[in-house]
Amino acid sequence: MIPLHIALVEPEIPPNTGNVARLCAATGCRLHLVEPLGFSIDDKALKRAGLDYWHLVDLVVHPSLDAFLEATAAQRRWYLSTRARSNYADAPYQTNDVLVFGKETKGLPQSLLDAEPERGLRVPIRPGSVRSINLSTTVGIVAYAALARLGFPDLG
Repeated sequence: MIPLHIALVEPEIPPNTGNVARLCAATGCRLHLVEPLGFSIDDKALKRAGLDYWHLVDLVVHPSLDAFLEATAAQRRWYLSTRARSNYADAPYQTNDVLVFGKETKGLPQSLLDAEPERGLRVPIRPGSVRSINLSTTVGIVAYAALARLGFPDLG
């Protein structure tokens, strides 16, 4: 059983993706990478961040955002963005939901957030401090909140 799906749309920094891959290996979440990627899947930094756990990652690579949206159309998606209004901790997560994160420098396309504003979530940060929290940190925060809501399925 796949508890959640984690999608990185056009990730740019290999260590962030490697860290998320390691989290997916530890939790059983499926990792979706949406091209174009800012690195090669064979990138040394990517493999170093994921260590030797890549064989445990359920990885799906999508050639475009449109292809990803089509492939996950039957699933409920949550869009994480600093521009969203709702707090990630308040979302009613369910098994098989997709947590969608944007690229490090620009986040998700505004058109995606505008299309389903009720699915936009944010991690609160102190006003006037930083623009955002690191991508892999944000994925960890939100994924574990969702897994907690699901009762940490299959986790010891």
